[in-house]
Amino acid sequence: MIIPCIDLQGGKAVQLVHGRQRRLAIADVVGLLDRFRSYPLLHVIDLDAALRQGSNGRLVRVLCEKSTARVRVGGGIRSVARAEQVLHWGAEKVIVGSAAFRHGRIHHAFLRRLVARVGRRRVVLALDTDAGRIVVRGWREKLRVHPNEVMPELARYCSEFLCTYVDAEGSMRGTNLAWFRKLRQTTRLPITAAGGIRSRREVRALERLGMNAAVGMALYLGKLS
Repeated sequence: MIIPCIDLQGGKAVQLVHGRQRRLAIADVVGLLDRFRSYPLLHVIDLDAALRQGSNGRLVRVLCEKSTARVRVGGGIRSVARAEQVLHWGAEKVIVGSAAFRHGRIHHAFLRRLVARVGRRRVVLALDTDAGRIVVRGWREKLRVHPNEVMPELARYCSEFLCTYVDAEGSMRGTNLAWFRKLRQTTRLPITAAGGIRSRREVRALERLGMNAAVGMALYLGKLS
């Protein structure tokens, strides 16, 4: 299944190359709900909140309330209270990345509190990887751990994983299917793949691995309908 991504920055829906260079910016964010109306699931990511450079909370709430699709929200969810607030807006699940780690290690105390309050089934853990290592804080900080090293331990705190191959994010060069195959062997939990996905062939290959495909750039450029 293809999951469209709506990444928010400065009140607009944007697409960035490697999470840094802006290539696209769309002012009519709510209009994207009509554009993506045929998809059953959406990802909404507040990039400003992820980078501690502001918040697009108002837009996130509007998208959650107006969408006919199920919405999963990430970006800047660092507290249990914030997770509960986003779920109250109507999000199906919250996507937690940076907050799952502290001082380069799994932040068990936070994750236990989160699961106790909102339930494991409503949590997606994001394991975004650059050059094989997990990156956090808006992909600006690289940890020493690899995703396959922590996935078995993290599985108790989530219903699934979102794994982004940052090396190819927004590049339209295609993704790394071999990397996703390796991840598939690490956990039985559902995995949504992201990062550079540009073709139906890749989507089908990921489906054969039992993975959904979160897609941004290829959808916005009309390369993948």
